Amino acid sequence: MEICSVSAEIAPWSKTGGLGDVAAALPKALQAQGHRVLAVAPRYAAYGDAWDTGMRLHIPLFGHRHEVSLYHSQTPGHDVVFVDHPSICRGGIYGDARGTYGDNLFRFLLLSRAAIEIARRFPVSGGAGPARPLTEGGTPHFLSHDWHTGLLATYLRHHYQHHGLLPGSRVAHVIHNLAYQGQFSFSEFWGLDLPPSAAPTLDMGGVINCMKAGLVAADRVVAVSPTYAREICTPEEGFGLDGVLRSRGGALVGILNGIDPAEWHPGTDPHLPARYGAEAWPQRPDRPGPVGGKATCKAQLQAEMGLPVRADLPLLGFIGRLTGQKGIDLLEAIAPWLARQPAQVALLGSGDRQYEAFFSAFARRFPNVAARVGFDVGLAHRITAGADLLLMPSRFEPCGLNQLYALAFGTVPIVHATGGLADTVRSFDPFRDTGNGWAFSPASPEALQQAVALGLITWHQHPDSFAALARRGMAERNDWASSAAAYARVLGG
Repeated sequence: MEICSVSAEIAPWSKTGGLGDVAAALPKALQAQGHRVLAVAPRYAAYGDAWDTGMRLHIPLFGHRHEVSLYHSQTPGHDVVFVDHPSICRGGIYGDARGTYGDNLFRFLLLSRAAIEIARRFPVSGGAGPARPLTEGGTPHFLSHDWHTGLLATYLRHHYQHHGLLPGSRVAHVIHNLAYQGQFSFSEFWGLDLPPSAAPTLDMGGVINCMKAGLVAADRVVAVSPTYAREICTPEEGFGLDGVLRSRGGALVGILNGIDPAEWHPGTDPHLPARYGAEAWPQRPDRPGPVGGKATCKAQLQAEMGLPVRADLPLLGFIGRLTGQKGIDLLEAIAPWLARQPAQVALLGSGDRQYEAFFSAFARRFPNVAARVGFDVGLAHRITAGADLLLMPSRFEPCGLNQLYALAFGTVPIVHATGGLADTVRSFDPFRDTGNGWAFSPASPEALQQAVALGLITWHQHPDSFAALARRGMAERNDWASSAAAYARVLGG
């Protein structure tokens, strides 16, 4: 198939969370399975490895025709076209230090409309033969990601298929986080260059809702895990769109994200001070904790974070955005108890000021706790490798990637049983010697504390069971192969 994946973020050029990782890895995985794939994303800054193609598109919006430039980056398995316009290329992804950009609707409409034209006209090899547009030799299908590209299917229906163009093209709209819907005043509708008949597609109580447009107009809807696909059809997790999703029940499917082993593998990761494999957790350990390369990663991480270098203490890590979604309030509630345990804690993240202040105060108060406010890609890899346990107390988590990275790195996850966390982490059963971590429920401080206590007891008192847990996680296949095949089946009808 010919596939065009359109997203507001794509790693490593732009990323605020899992969307950027998925938008980078999924096209590569689809291409590896023989499809011709092109990724389209905004050009937020002057990327050194993306060159000006000289191609220009003219997009009518808000009463004017706007010229956008196309930049191209090509590496093995990865063709990316960047859409450039002064409103897009000004440094920030969604905003800057002064706040969210006020013209984000316009910026992402430019992206969505340009992507359809790029699929029609841009010559790309996509890993299969000479460069040619996706429309030559096949019918392009689209993956639109989150609210930013929610109107892509609407434009395809009203501007192209209504006039007999791209008649066989299908759109699968991917929900990465339903909490963000792209809501704008309906007074903006006049500038969208859409007929009045399109208004019901995106109208949500008198407000433009870009996510709703994607859910209604797309041929298929994909949630990033099977459990999340069920959760968002309920009033508790549907954020007002559960009724729309239930009405599209036959078109909705949940497909777990994967991870890119080229970036996340403890045997090859360039961010680590030492490489390792399953031998890091011996079959019959003579003491708690990892050995070999993972033990080196742990010691180096302790030193880097300013913690005492101690192999006799388990190290718990946390990496993520500091928001209510991530369950930071649960972690804050058990912090005094956690700091008294025979363990160390390494924290990395940024977000809400109140939680950044908690992180900093927690680390200042207790010598066995270290925190970095901000984000550092290399440090995120080193925490994933150096920690013994990874904390993910998210109140909701569409899929989650950190738990998949942790499993691959032999780091045992402790998660709230929600969304993709429930689909990928199975609680340890000491009687059957099964499981790959601990999944607690409900999302309460008491349940989190109990799960952490079980993890610490197992590490200290049952090192053979803990090592088996870690080895089982490392043996799992969480790459993109099966997930990409599922996406291809969705697009194939």
